[in-house]
Amino acid sequence: MQESQTSQRTHSYYNQPIQQINPYAFQNFQVMNNDSTGSMAQGTPISVKDYVDQYFTLESTPATNNIHSSPSAASTSSNRSPFSPDQNSHSNASDLHHSSDNNTYGSPLSTSSGVDDEDKLMHAMWVLRNELLGPESDVDDSGSFSGIVTQPSPFTRYNKILEMAHHMDLKQLLLACAETVSESDTISLSEKGVAVSAAEALMDILEKKVSVSGEPLQRLGAYMLEGLRARLLSSGSIIYKKLRCKEPTSSELMSYMHVLYQICPYYKFAYMSANVIIGEAMENENRIHIIDFQIAQGSQWVSLLQALSRRPSGPPYIRITGVDDSQSAHARGGGLELVGKRLAQVAKSCGVPFEFHGAAMSGCEVELVNLRVQQGEALAVNFPYILHHMPDESVSTTNHRDRLLRLIKSISPKVVTLVEQESNTNTGTFFQRFCETLDYYTAMFESIDAARSRDDRQRISAEEHCVAKDVVNILACEGIDRVERHEPFGKWRLRLMMAGFSQIQLSSSVSNVVRDMLKEFSPNYKMAEGNGAVYLGWKNRALATTSAWR
Repeated sequence: MQESQTSQRTHSYYNQPIQQINPYAFQNFQVMNNDSTGSMAQGTPISVKDYVDQYFTLESTPATNNIHSSPSAASTSSNRSPFSPDQNSHSNASDLHHSSDNNTYGSPLSTSSGVDDEDKLMHAMWVLRNELLGPESDVDDSGSFSGIVTQPSPFTRYNKILEMAHHMDLKQLLLACAETVSESDTISLSEKGVAVSAAEALMDILEKKVSVSGEPLQRLGAYMLEGLRARLLSSGSIIYKKLRCKEPTSSELMSYMHVLYQICPYYKFAYMSANVIIGEAMENENRIHIIDFQIAQGSQWVSLLQALSRRPSGPPYIRITGVDDSQSAHARGGGLELVGKRLAQVAKSCGVPFEFHGAAMSGCEVELVNLRVQQGEALAVNFPYILHHMPDESVSTTNHRDRLLRLIKSISPKVVTLVEQESNTNTGTFFQRFCETLDYYTAMFESIDAARSRDDRQRISAEEHCVAKDVVNILACEGIDRVERHEPFGKWRLRLMMAGFSQIQLSSSVSNVVRDMLKEFSPNYKMAEGNGAVYLGWKNRALATTSAWR
């Protein structure tokens, strides 16, 4: 069967040699939660306390379950992600008392540990007993404490956790450590030392179980451990900026991004879907102004310029305003003028009248004057994995996230494209955020694992430089320092509607583009449509959404 005219016309917006596109625009990419309402998980998560109450002896053997779980929310069906089937959805936190024997990553991790590890564990247990029972408690010849505690401290469970820590698998240890760190943030100063001692002992055990060249959960665990350490030391913002590795050069960073671009479809999903949406919206326009809030290398617009040049009536006049920050300038090896020159050369070769304006600033700093809007032009605004960096009402009364949306609505764009991670790390408790990050990145690391070998140095460097910072920022930073603040599509939809936007129904061409693109990747990548958006997923986990507004 032949394709319709609409399908043929729209395919020209993406059917270009893929190597022409540069991946930098998504340096901060991450993977997403399937909870479109923003709720953490259905029911009440099972805590570390529940775990030790059920399994508190060294002889206890945890039951088995699948390690890759997808939290879902108790919500109306219209708000649910297409990748959140009820029968497969349960909380990460509830998996604390399950082992990973049947997971997709292979056999359970080893529970062996060295002598130094045992010494640290014994020391931590001694500190806990001493601080919990007090200096007047005696120990008899058998090693049992004879002191009587009429009202046991709630932190006696730390002793139980440490006693059976070596019988936990990696996921259980990560969750136990996270809840311990979480409690150290909130308890009284007199009890804080107990929680910190327990957390440090668990971290020492975790150190033996993680590896940047191991299974997906081992690799993710290495970066989550880094985030937990940073949070415990209150040094999140410092480690987020530097980590343990030196800053990569601009050429190295571009190489790392290109590795992720080649082996994962996340960048192409954003580029291609947005280009189709904008191309269709501007079909009959002669003067087009595109405002890109993460212009990066400008590579997204190469294929669109080429497609617009082939209009039967002649190419339109194109203006592009590119917004980007100083970190992107580091990766480019120069300022936004380089992007303008490159795009101008492409436009000239295609015979497209072209103008470029760079706005070298954070999206939080953008004001109306920076956008240089002119009368008589059709406006398209592009938000590619960037709006979640804008702080909202949970950070400051200024609420740049909603302020920017209202500003864009005030200039009456013909179309706004929004591509965002399907995740919920903006608000909620630290432990909820940790569980969400664990689930979210487990899917991402598994998808990367399907494309590159575990000892591949390029993959290791790409994950370290392009992913580790984001994990540390989500877990270790708070307030204005925490810039990774994702929201699921249900929340984005509410924000946009409150700012005055109406959702645009996506044509079948968008899903056709995504479906064709996914043929280049693992069959475990899925595409679905729902809530007026197109979803990209890995197995039953939603990773990203694309939607259109006006």
